[in-house]
Amino acid sequence: MTQQPDSYDVVRVSTLCARTRLLMLDRPGTRNAINGALSRALSAALRRADADPDVDVIILTGRDPAFCAGADLKELAEHGFDGSAARTDCVAELSAVTKPVIGAVNGPAITGGLELALACDFLIASTRASFADTHARVGVVPGAGLTARLPQAIGIRRARQLSLTGERLSSELAYEWGLVNEVVEHERLLARAGECAAAISAANQRVVHALGMMYDRGAEGTFADSMRLQSRTNEAWHVAPGAIGDHVS
Repeated sequence: MTQQPDSYDVVRVSTLCARTRLLMLDRPGTRNAINGALSRALSAALRRADADPDVDVIILTGRDPAFCAGADLKELAEHGFDGSAARTDCVAELSAVTKPVIGAVNGPAITGGLELALACDFLIASTRASFADTHARVGVVPGAGLTARLPQAIGIRRARQLSLTGERLSSELAYEWGLVNEVVEHERLLARAGECAAAISAANQRVVHALGMMYDRGAEGTFADSMRLQSRTNEAWHVAPGAIGDHVS
């Protein structure tokens, strides 16, 4: 694993394996809570990785012991909620990335940290991972996509249960509910994420890009909308493979 020159104080950037960029949230003393500095650093690192022609896949993780504890409540207490949108910019930036993003959830992903995880394309969890939405407990309304993405992942009734109770979901139950794709031993987490990244990188990247856009856009509409989108994209692909941007809308 080689460190990249564009690492930041609170986000470590490295190459996990060929054509795979690893971004590690690095505020372990705060359980990687999102403050303004982390939001800006992660946003910049995501933009760089997405624009880098030598990167096919991005892996997002946290420095142990947590993935991300959500918004930095100390910073919120000091500065109030003025400019709080800046703290969710990194989630919006993650959502806009065009390359596959694998979330390697190494520990608790809480509230804003859960929103960050949900913005990844799919999740692999350590046995030490857990998930919770405590917005109601801390008195903050979600602002980074939780009420849209969580029901997509686990269904509306389970999403309501998590949000209204604030109860913590273990990695095993998160797998049963469909929130995470796999659960692996903690020591195997980055290795397994790297295996998935290598498999993606070995595929046709134009098709990977097309599939990503089709899943993203398809999730925004009805089943019929998704089928029409797939049909238009498939027809356009056979006419001009790779030139699909104008047809995926």
